[in-house]
Amino acid sequence: MRHCLLLDLKDDPALIAEYEAHHRRIWPEVAMHLREQGVLTMEIYRLGTRLCMVMETDDAVYNPERMARAQAEDPKLREWEDLMWRFQAPTPWTPTGEKWVAAQRIFDFSVQG
Repeated sequence: MRHCLLLDLKDDPALIAEYEAHHRRIWPEVAMHLREQGVLTMEIYRLGTRLCMVMETDDAVYNPERMARAQAEDPKLREWEDLMWRFQAPTPWTPTGEKWVAAQRIFDFSVQG
């Protein structure tokens, strides 16, 4: 399944550059966690301060609630998330306490005639 998630960055060029530097080579524990949770591919795009994550998952493995629990229980993953939160900001539409929020698909070219 494909997921499209959105998040903002703090509007600070130095923080944005540091965030991007962290994503040139994520921590091995983070990569392993994603694979174990059924994430097959993940890409993050940026326009200004808006981030768009496109993620493909193995539906036989991927469960967002289980993924969040595993992340909360692992000190290294919590450390990564705390570090990332230094750079990240919720979108104006993000519910309190959440980070990445799923976008609603409004168009699919593959179903056009």
